[in-house]
Order: sequence, then C-alpha cells, then structure tokens
Amino acid sequence: MGRPTIVSIPGASSLPIFSDRLVAAVTSRGYTIHTLQLPSVGLSEGPQEGPPSSMYDDAALISSHVSKLADAGQDILLVTHSYGGTPATESLRGLSKRSRRDQDLPGGVIGIAYITSFVPEVGKSAGSIKAGFPGLSKVPMAVDEAGWLYYTDIPGVAAMSFSSMPPEEGQLWAGRLARHSAASFANPLTYAGFKDVPVSYLLCENDLAIPPIVQQSIIDMIERETGRSVDVTSIDADHVAPLSSPDTVAEWIVGIAEKLTS
Repeated sequence: MGRPTIVSIPGASSLPIFSDRLVAAVTSRGYTIHTLQLPSVGLSEGPQEGPPSSMYDDAALISSHVSKLADAGQDILLVTHSYGGTPATESLRGLSKRSRRDQDLPGGVIGIAYITSFVPEVGKSAGSIKAGFPGLSKVPMAVDEAGWLYYTDIPGVAAMSFSSMPPEEGQLWAGRLARHSAASFANPLTYAGFKDVPVSYLLCENDLAIPPIVQQSIIDMIERETGRSVDVTSIDADHVAPLSSPDTVAEWIVGIAEKLTS
C-alpha cells in the first residue's frame, strides 16, 4: 500500500495561515497534505455576507473533498484539530476504505487522527462536551447579532490557547483568529464516523482550552462506543500543537500513516 494523502481539518476560527507550519513539516517528510478552510470560519475583520454556516456545511465540504481523492484511487488519513473533529467525524458516512470497497469503489479513508479534538456522541454537539465540565475556564468569546463567535479578550485567548508561546507571539496569533459560526458548535452529531475506521488521538497535556480531563473523556467515549482501543499518544503541548509544535505533530501523523499502511 502506498502513502496515504493527509487531509487536515483545522479548528474553529483557523484561517489557512495557521496550518502553514504543519504543512511544511509533513511535506518535508515526503507526504502530501491538504488543509481545508471550513465554511464555518468567517473573516478576521468586518462583516461576512449571509448567515453563518453549520457544522453540516463543514462536513459536506470535507466529504466532497475526500470523495474526489478517493475516486482518484487515493487512500486518505483524516487529521483533525479541536472543533474540526466534529465535522470530520460527521463526514465519514460511506467514505471508509472498507465501505467503498463494498461498493466496488476505489480509495477511501483508512483512519482518523484527532489532535486535542472535540468528538461528541451522536445526538450531542461540540459545544456540549466542555459544558459537561462546568468548573473549567472558558475561552473568552461572545456572539454578535449575526450569529458569529468572536474573541473578547485577545491576551486571555493567548494565555489559554497559545500558552506555550511567549506572550507577544501568542497574542499575535490570537489576534489572527477569525470569527466562527456559533451554530456549528450547537449542531448535534448524526453519524459516529469513528466507528468506521481506526482512531488515533494526540492528547496535549498542557492544553488549557480543552484540558486533558476533557480529552480523556472523549477518548473514553470513543472506546466505549466502538469497543476498540484508541491509539493514544500524549505530548507536552498546548492547544495549538499544530502551530506551536509542528515537527512533533508531523512525526506523529507520519507514524500513524506508516502503521496503517504497513
């Protein structure tokens, strides 16, 4: 089996610039990686026309992109970060390599690799996961009159999500976060895609936005729902590991790809 194509699904409010370091690190290791910009991600400044997109719009974009790669005979490893874990999971209906083989179709998804990602149970949403831990600190944000989430305290966001960076650098990146659809965090999952493919999870030990206790609860849920072990790796990283620790994350991704194709 040849090397799979990596399809990276970013977190909330993440514009393509947030993926540049990871793309470079993965590419330098001989793999092709595609990073998608989700419809639920708005603009950094100013209003965006039309209502905010839903999580289902994000899932449809992922499904369309992955389907085209699979139709061309490619195997795909889905890699997700933060909010991106939810639409990526939703998108997997009929896209696993096994499912496509049963339909006499080429290619397909051979695994999903979650990086400190929100993965809800069917019937629950990304936003409901952390709500189950009321004592935890919240990322400082609000919702405008059009339904877009925005960040109300850039230094506070930097301290939570970019905590391994020097304060000035963290605040620079936090200031680049775009608006994000509030509805996408409330849309419930309708398909448990993690049941269809092998699952890996990168647990980020210093994540203050999705703390380890929340990440572990997600891992436990997936193992309970699938009856299979999740391939868990723990690293000394903050919430934005693809940005702050790109080489470590790239090594993890490549390691998973090699295990799945050996």
